[in-house]
Amino acid sequence: MAKVLVLNASYEPLNITSWQRAVVLLLKGKAEQVEHNGKMLYPGFPLPTVIRLIHYISLPYKEVPLTRRNILHRDSHSCQYCGYTGDDLTIDHVIPRSRHGGDTWENVVTACVRCNVKKGNRTPKEAQMPLRKQPRRPHSGLYFEMTKYVRSGNHQEWRKYIIGI
Repeated sequence: MAKVLVLNASYEPLNITSWQRAVVLLLKGKAEQVEHNGKMLYPGFPLPTVIRLIHYISLPYKEVPLTRRNILHRDSHSCQYCGYTGDDLTIDHVIPRSRHGGDTWENVVTACVRCNVKKGNRTPKEAQMPLRKQPRRPHSGLYFEMTKYVRSGNHQEWRKYIIGI
């Protein structure tokens, strides 16, 4: 199943759609092709991988929910203290809950069991365990989806439309 990145008229990522829907938008004149992968749908019509809408669409901002799955994805499924990647990762509060650290994007990170136990009920500074990367709120749900495709090795041509990858 080929997926197509849809850009707004301003070249901001807007959506990910099927190649069939993208072709319909192109044929109706509602979008233009920006990138393709060289595969031909039929002679003279390459299969699009990125299209841009002709007219700007204004969409309300949607926040990404704070879930274990989304935290793991944000942190690239790796321990933010030692870099370990594996299946037995936990969620760690940078400022422990017992010290009134909340469940926020800026206060939770993925950690391996070993580092989580070693850090215990302390801050990273107190435990002398610096974070590899400061936790932050993700840009958008679309950003999450796009990075999944790019990190899996698919759709590398999308990379230039994603901030921070």
